[in-house]
Amino acid sequence: MRIDLPAEAALGATDALVRRPRVLVFDSGLGGLTVLAELRKARPDAHFVYAADDAGFPYGRLSEGNLIARVDRVLDRLIAQNQPDIVVIACNTASTLVLPGLRARYSLPFVGTVPAIKPAAAASRSKLVSVLATAGTVKRDYTQGLIASFAADCAVALVGAPRLAGLAEDALSGKSVDDADIAAEIAPAFVEADGRRTDVVVLACTHYPLLGAELERLAPWPVTWIDSAPAIARRAVHLLGEQGFAPHLGETGATRPAKAVFTGGASLTDKLGRALAARGLREIVVDAMPLADGEHAMAASQA
Repeated sequence: MRIDLPAEAALGATDALVRRPRVLVFDSGLGGLTVLAELRKARPDAHFVYAADDAGFPYGRLSEGNLIARVDRVLDRLIAQNQPDIVVIACNTASTLVLPGLRARYSLPFVGTVPAIKPAAAASRSKLVSVLATAGTVKRDYTQGLIASFAADCAVALVGAPRLAGLAEDALSGKSVDDADIAAEIAPAFVEADGRRTDVVVLACTHYPLLGAELERLAPWPVTWIDSAPAIARRAVHLLGEQGFAPHLGETGATRPAKAVFTGGASLTDKLGRALAARGLREIVVDAMPLADGEHAMAASQA
């Protein structure tokens, strides 16, 4: 038997909260579904809300200031509506910019997404590592700092793939995606130098694992693809434990349905609806939050 108690309830002297945690997973679009899948494996008992700011997608076209303002505005509304116990920012492009401000304004924990450069460098034998990312992530000083700190013994190729996230969204929405377009996006990540080849590629955008099968099939040679989603899930579970939540409260294998919120909804097709349902997102809500006038401004490098 399972009993849900109010947030204040505790299990005797252990002070372990016995209600299910509320988890908000946020991304610019559908990429965070890869993170949601790992989170649901780790805490199948939790209440999950997946929020896709598809009205603002793709974030790489926004200047840094406008991106911060956009995410702050959307998350303020989502947090007020859903009262989560933890927020997972399942977006590399946004994480390094918005997390400091969010953590300063809210007492609840935030988990961000950063390129998995440290494990990639440790896994590489050839010491030729590529980071496949959005243009925003490629140009971040934070990314350069990760390379300097954890991959100094590697030659790291930062590869901007401006179309790959959109191709992943198209594929999941049921639109036709040409293999040649995917192959062109990933080709620069495969480097040959001094008899060595790239052997590890970091998927530094949560959208990219949605095309995992296509990436493996179209790669010029086999590589290890590093996806940060499992590490994000482990971090979130750890922080829930620090908050006092008891470990998984449900029966083994029992996963609760989740809710999806879209800020635009233009991409919602019948096929996408079925794909979301297959991922446990049975309730889909469109809460219109169009871009504000100032949020339309393009990043200088892409204007």
